[in-house]
Amino acid sequence: MEKLLKAGVVGSGVFGGYHARKYAEMEGVELVGIFDIHPERCFEMANQYGAEAYGDLPDLLAVCDIVTVASPATTHAAAAQAALQAGKSVYVEKPLATTLEDADKLIAEAARRGLVLACGHQERVVSQAMGLLDIPEKPLRLEAIRFGTPSPRSQDVSVVLDLMIHDIDLALALTDAEPMTVEAEGTPDRIKAEATFDDGFTAIFEASRIHDSRERRMKIVYPSGSLEIDFVTRQFRNTTPFALNEAFTETPAGRDPLGTSVGGFVDAVRGKSPRPVVTGEEAARALDLALAVEQAAGF
Repeated sequence: MEKLLKAGVVGSGVFGGYHARKYAEMEGVELVGIFDIHPERCFEMANQYGAEAYGDLPDLLAVCDIVTVASPATTHAAAAQAALQAGKSVYVEKPLATTLEDADKLIAEAARRGLVLACGHQERVVSQAMGLLDIPEKPLRLEAIRFGTPSPRSQDVSVVLDLMIHDIDLALALTDAEPMTVEAEGTPDRIKAEATFDDGFTAIFEASRIHDSRERRMKIVYPSGSLEIDFVTRQFRNTTPFALNEAFTETPAGRDPLGTSVGGFVDAVRGKSPRPVVTGEEAARALDLALAVEQAAGF
């Protein structure tokens, strides 16, 4: 019989609640506690899922085996480092950190202790469900638009680390090439960027969190054709010769990418999978390009 894994969640906001629910529903896992500096909100969420509320992070770490960090982005690195130093494998919501120095420290600490470090770039799950990551050709061009309406969440980081980083990670998952030049213009709430890679691949990203409506579109050009998806209207056009799953949103992974991602983390901790869906190293690569976009935009 598998050992029961005791899970803790750092953060009792919206995403903390999503992770708490996944652990509470997962077979072989017990949600034992939630930590937040806001006691009322923390107690309410803990009570909802039958867990304990903690006002001190070391107290939570003392009772759990695995940890999700779903607090504000600027607190990710410190909380994840504390968990790793306490001997806990960690799933960090994106971004992994807000500086490359902190990201590298997390990767090094996890490697030194033989722990799993995962990051919540869930577009990987959606792409896998679609079959996108199995296309044998390398893309020539990617265009990604991700617009959201105003929200009070994630105001501690720019829209690049909040939204655009999803599409940045996807672009990096599609190529082994390295970005050579980055151009960008915009504000911390709306920005457009273009990255050119050393094999000629070009990725154009546009993100906003102050748009009047939600938009999410992607176009990928390959030597043999192109793929165009509108994730909001569910329009799907594939002119490549490769069979892609147009009904990807109806697959188990497509219906629940977070559950699939968290499940992959748990499987990696148990040794059932050689790696989580997104590793710390991959998350740091996405962070590196995201920070280059911010630098190119002048903020």
